[in-house]
Amino acid sequence: MGTPAAVMIKRQQYRMIFDYMLLTSGLRAQLHGLELIQLTAARPQSVYVPIRFHSMEKISTVDRLMLAFDAFVFSQTANMTPPHIGKLIHGREYATTTVRLTPLYAKVESVVAAINAQQANPTPPPLVLNKHCVECQYSSRCRQIAKEADDLSLLAKMNAKQRQKYHQQGVFTVTQLSYTFRPRRRRGDGRKHEHALQALAIRTDRVHVLGMPAYTTAGTAVYFDVEGDPDRDFYYCIGLRFAADGVIVQRSYWADSPGDEGKMWTECLCTLATIDTPQLVHYGSYETTFLRQMKEKYPNPEWADLFERLISSTINLLSMIYAHVYFPTYSNGLKDIAGYLGFRWSEPAASGLVALSWRRDWELSWVPELKHMLLTYNSEDCTAAQTIAEALSALSYSTSTRDTNVIDLSTLKREYPQRFGKIDFALPEFQQINDAARWDHQRERVYARSSKRLHRVRREASSSECNVPVNKVICCQEQRPESCRDCGATTIYRFGRLSRVIYDLKLSRKGIKRWVVRYSFPRYICWQCKVTFHQYASQTKYGNTICAYVVYQIIELQLAQNAVAKSMRQLFGIPASRGMINRLKASTAERYEGAYQAILEQIVSGTLVHADETRATVAGKDAYVWVFTNLEDVAFVYSEGRDASTPQKVLQKFCGVLVADFYAAYDSISCPQQKCLIHLMRDINEDLYKQPFNGEMKEIARQFAKLLRAIIESVDRFGLKARYLRKHHSAVERFYQTVLGHEYETEVAAGYRRRFEKNRDRLFTFLDHDGIPWNNNNAEHAIKAFARLRNIIGGTSTIKGLREYLVLLSISETCKSEGVSFLDFLLSQQGNVDSFIVHR
Repeated sequence: MGTPAAVMIKRQQYRMIFDYMLLTSGLRAQLHGLELIQLTAARPQSVYVPIRFHSMEKISTVDRLMLAFDAFVFSQTANMTPPHIGKLIHGREYATTTVRLTPLYAKVESVVAAINAQQANPTPPPLVLNKHCVECQYSSRCRQIAKEADDLSLLAKMNAKQRQKYHQQGVFTVTQLSYTFRPRRRRGDGRKHEHALQALAIRTDRVHVLGMPAYTTAGTAVYFDVEGDPDRDFYYCIGLRFAADGVIVQRSYWADSPGDEGKMWTECLCTLATIDTPQLVHYGSYETTFLRQMKEKYPNPEWADLFERLISSTINLLSMIYAHVYFPTYSNGLKDIAGYLGFRWSEPAASGLVALSWRRDWELSWVPELKHMLLTYNSEDCTAAQTIAEALSALSYSTSTRDTNVIDLSTLKREYPQRFGKIDFALPEFQQINDAARWDHQRERVYARSSKRLHRVRREASSSECNVPVNKVICCQEQRPESCRDCGATTIYRFGRLSRVIYDLKLSRKGIKRWVVRYSFPRYICWQCKVTFHQYASQTKYGNTICAYVVYQIIELQLAQNAVAKSMRQLFGIPASRGMINRLKASTAERYEGAYQAILEQIVSGTLVHADETRATVAGKDAYVWVFTNLEDVAFVYSEGRDASTPQKVLQKFCGVLVADFYAAYDSISCPQQKCLIHLMRDINEDLYKQPFNGEMKEIARQFAKLLRAIIESVDRFGLKARYLRKHHSAVERFYQTVLGHEYETEVAAGYRRRFEKNRDRLFTFLDHDGIPWNNNNAEHAIKAFARLRNIIGGTSTIKGLREYLVLLSISETCKSEGVSFLDFLLSQQGNVDSFIVHR
């Protein structure tokens, strides 16, 4: 032990060195040990490697970085090459793990550089609370400073990225954040936690409820809490709290060692079996993990039915609170919520981390007082869970009785900024006065009576909408029907004449003009059933050209229906409204439903399909639109959800190659697949920007870019022909051998290794098929067309209306892919796009 001189280190005079203090270039490290080892038998070279002792069973990334830091400082002090490996001796059994240090040095250097830059800066770093504060001895001091500053980091659920976003908006305190909350209609399943609402609850010191699911128990509520040592995957205490014969019963089960864990669990199950319909109620996911691990560790057919009932009926109180109930607390922790509700622990400093310390001290000393403290802490956690459950049960009653301490968000009106919409007035007189102030009411009834000019303008505007000149009158001569189509009687009399005006447009090379035709035709009446009929009974009011023109403006030019109606009135003098435009759109979509189905069938019967999906809004609810396309045809399909049922149904008979992104729903399609390599490259590029000093990610990105660049050069030169692309199979295999044969230390690099391995059969399928692209740009290009249309539609469309849009948009995009005009197709009145191309 000691600090030998550098010359002794270079001479390798000692085999082992312990407690070695190093100081160089502003860096200081206290090495737990150094060991002189021989690298390999082939290379008889001895080097010193650092040793670090760790009391925990599991090794974290921080432990590896600390070992790399020791090696880095040692190499700087001794002026030697940094060692390639180091040793971590950890756990109760003193297990030894060899750590590869070379990939970690870049991270160590970046951290040291960041620390040096911070120390050189005269401004102290901003105080930010994080999840590691509970382990720090200065946590209470920092928390007090944060409370005085009302810092956003007090909100435990807010991460650094979200705080930075609020800072850019000029929001730096919890109080400021509380004023940004606006009551609005929630979309989706409401699983998003509103930070602004949490801040509002803190500022007003009231409980805010936002669509809370009802809390009910079908049987006997059993509040339970588990204590364990995550480092050893060992649970040592189970607490149960339930009512029996009107008396609250508290039971605790204890395990002295990991060998007693199974016995403890069996005793707990025996107690649960005696309870009438037990339903476990807990707080947080720790107990959920416990139940899952108990099922795997101790499978017992005798308790299988009971255990399945317990798992299926368990209630997690935290999942009910999250995004639904906002207590005026900085976090949703058990201590914070129960503390607000008035519950107090016998040990104020008790926590999960403190309980681990008590357990470790008990295992070393077997002091009964420590065990009693742990059992008391566990039983009090059960009581705290019961307190929260009773509060949740009472919340529905509180909101209905307008408890001043509970605010139901559904009853709140939107504050500033106000939106246009209906206002509810407390007095009917206010409603009458407000109606009299409407723009249309004053314009038509008040100002028109006060001003002769406005009266004349109103009269001329109303008359101009009704008087549309007729360009042509056609008198139709119809033969008297031989019999009535309803009753079959033969006595048919002529009963005057009727007329019908048909509005249409005429297109020419010089422009567009209105064309109105009045048809005059005889009307007949059945003398027996008195039914009148004529041959133009089913004649539409608008011609084909005007229908084509309207649909062209809505779909191709993506104009709002109100704007199209206004242009029809202004430019052609045709009485048009938004409802009339919508009816024309609906009738046209119904007429071309067969063409839409033909496009879908043509896509499915081909050898290539590109697929993608995007979100849509229907009547204020989330829905999805899928696009399926090849190089010529495009079809959009509506779906209420994003599950795999829609692509499975559409591509049920598809036998070609599916090109899609990495969404898991496509994996269930039973056909060869090609994953979009552009998506993969973007993901790698994004992670590379996030971790610029990650050498492993740089190497993966470099290898992937080198492989893909060579393939793309062949594609640009020869096209998508398999006979020219198969030669790259050997390069693909070398890439996989390099990636899969390497054990990565960083989590992100290991994640990409798993991703490449999982999609090995789907990344380079295009090398073996002719005409198969390596990206999904065709589907993305098509989905952009719907995205532009979605901005015009908004969220007011119905399911029927959106499906009509998708039918017409599918035909429009197919025409665009085929290189023909969508308007010409509509004017041609052809049944489908292929027949239009043939007749063109």
